[in-house]
Amino acid sequence: MSEKLPENPNTEEVDLGQLFNAIGKLFEKLFRFIGGIFKGFFSALIYIIKPLVVHFKIVAPIFVLMVVLGYFYENLKEPVYYSDMVVKPHFDSKYQLSNNIDYFNSLIGSGNISELSDIFEIDTTNAANLIGFGLETGPETQNDLFVEFDEYRKSVDTSLVDELSYPEFIKNRDLLSSKIFTIKAKALKRDIFPQLQEGFRKTFENEFSKFQKSKRDTMAYIQRQALMKDLSRLDSIQKTYLEVLKNESEKNKLSLALDAAMPLQQEKTATKEYDLFKDEQRIRRALSELDVEIAVENTYFEVLSGFDKIGSKYKSIRNRYSLLFPVFTLGLIIISFLLIKVFIFIKNYE
Repeated sequence: MSEKLPENPNTEEVDLGQLFNAIGKLFEKLFRFIGGIFKGFFSALIYIIKPLVVHFKIVAPIFVLMVVLGYFYENLKEPVYYSDMVVKPHFDSKYQLSNNIDYFNSLIGSGNISELSDIFEIDTTNAANLIGFGLETGPETQNDLFVEFDEYRKSVDTSLVDELSYPEFIKNRDLLSSKIFTIKAKALKRDIFPQLQEGFRKTFENEFSKFQKSKRDTMAYIQRQALMKDLSRLDSIQKTYLEVLKNESEKNKLSLALDAAMPLQQEKTATKEYDLFKDEQRIRRALSELDVEIAVENTYFEVLSGFDKIGSKYKSIRNRYSLLFPVFTLGLIIISFLLIKVFIFIKNYE
């Protein structure tokens, strides 16, 4: 008589155990792979710097010699000076500023000293001392950026406001998004910088910025004329209204029509004295804001901080030859040893 084997009640537990074992092996392989990468990187690093340790007696004197040579070359080389000017362009003159910076650098690179002399109205000797120009944003504070972000949100379509975050706004800003710019100038002569401001003044006063200023002034004139006309008409209405009140108080019954659009009657006066006062204040406030806008942007640019009379000595890692010479030499030594190893490997390869 055959007997049936009982079914295993722990089948699901066995399956889960196998699953966890598989996951554990997967993570073990992953960690082993990551460890292999670090081990390979470390081995390659040791293999690269090994020639420096093996041939230390040769490398050390060469390293010291390059430091000394770099130091002397650094001190014998003619020093470079720099100065900054912070400006706030108006009437979209910042675009011409960016183009002219590139143009000035191209003139310096090509050695066109006469053109530089004409632009900055300096002699050719001083123009030959110019090294280059740079343009950067700012200086800007976080509050300035928040205000700019708020103005931008108010200017764009309301359907896009919620889709734009502050980090994305900052990330997508480019050089010309700023309102304030820092012009950096470098030269071999330390007292040349104040003479450069005239050239930048002509940069801001270009044909496009002059057109923009003329258009702004024309629109401001039209708005002022319209506001003054409204103010004069309102003043006439106020005088008529006061006359009506005076006659009403004397005769107790009078009907007077100012014009077809604004009748005044005894029973109900359409224009109240307080409403007239509010309208007058609104018009005068608009006139005041218009005057402030014209006064604030009445020039093509503002110099927030001019070039220094005496420039500061320019220091950069690219000019630290006492560091560059030995680092460059070590790099050449390592590359030379690696090339020798490769040559020997190829020569002995069968």
